[in-house]
Amino acid sequence: MKNRIVRAVAGTFILISLVLAIKLNVNWLWFTAFVGANLLQSSFTKWCLLEVILEKLGVKD
Repeated sequence: MKNRIVRAVAGTFILISLVLAIKLNVNWLWFTAFVGANLLQSSFTKWCLLEVILEKLGVKD
């Protein structure tokens, strides 16, 4: 369950930041890059802050 939530949140953040970059300011693409970089580092380290937060909120795997 946590993996699905993490993917959904990451995908939502990326899509929202792309829309904001198109509609408001191209600098929102930095947020897109930040989300992508966090996804990449979590694939190497197997650590994700959102998973820790979800675990503390009581979300089960």
